[in-house]
Amino acid sequence: MTVEVADAAVLQEAALSRVAEGTFVANGDRGPDEVLAAEREDVRGDTAAALSWVTDADAVVETGVGVEVVGSHLSIAEGDGGAGGDSSGHPDFGRLFPVCRCAVDDCEACSGFQVSPRTAAVLWSVTQLHADFAYDDVTQYGDARVFEDGGWVAFADYPRITWGQDAIWRRQAARAFDDLAADLAVGRWPLPTCPGEEMAVHLMFRSADGAARDGWGTPAHVLAALPEHGVDYDWESLFDVLLQDDDILRLFDGQLDGIEDPESEANRSAGMGDYRPEAWFRPFLNATPRDSRRGFRR
Repeated sequence: MTVEVADAAVLQEAALSRVAEGTFVANGDRGPDEVLAAEREDVRGDTAAALSWVTDADAVVETGVGVEVVGSHLSIAEGDGGAGGDSSGHPDFGRLFPVCRCAVDDCEACSGFQVSPRTAAVLWSVTQLHADFAYDDVTQYGDARVFEDGGWVAFADYPRITWGQDAIWRRQAARAFDDLAADLAVGRWPLPTCPGEEMAVHLMFRSADGAARDGWGTPAHVLAALPEHGVDYDWESLFDVLLQDDDILRLFDGQLDGIEDPESEANRSAGMGDYRPEAWFRPFLNATPRDSRRGFRR
């Protein structure tokens, strides 16, 4: 579990309240009152110590499901925001996507176009959010059919032909966002490898545009620390680079129902390929498949 301490003072007060409710016994030459005082002092001077008092490792197992916790281990360490990242948890996009300003078509660094550090940071942030929302939908609704007014956060934004898919399909859709975010986190362009990731990229672009314009998703201080570039938030150009076409958006048109079937006349006429939900996570013929052994974040 990764947490960000949003308010250290509130955390400290909560931890001190837990300490006050605790029962202490003598430890060596220290009596119970001295042990209690020492614990209070630790909480006041150490955020990790405070966090240990409000974190319950046994609580990750739901009660009443035929499972009993017989032991657990909890350790807390201060993170570095990921490899090369900062304390906010964001990767170092300035290093991962170095700025080139030549705009020369045959440049080895940018080939006439590049994903700028600020663009990558915004995309990574909104992609993480989409993944979280999709996993939340799976947790709350499972295999239930999607309804527009049913409180769905992620999957109501998908084409209607996907609304009857089960939780396994939806977890794969959530993982598609995680896979694209992982690409960005290591300095790779988020190139979709299957229809599910293609839809994810469209949704990422839509959110990223709003996030960049309205200033949400990525902390202002994170963006301010990254170099500016003329291609920052150039979603139209990035769309042309990452996506071969926008055929998948035809699935939102109710008048084109059935076009997802590669045997349909409309599909063959458009040269779309197989966009039936059961094919959404099959790799494109011209894409390198993801590792089939990778797991799910949750």
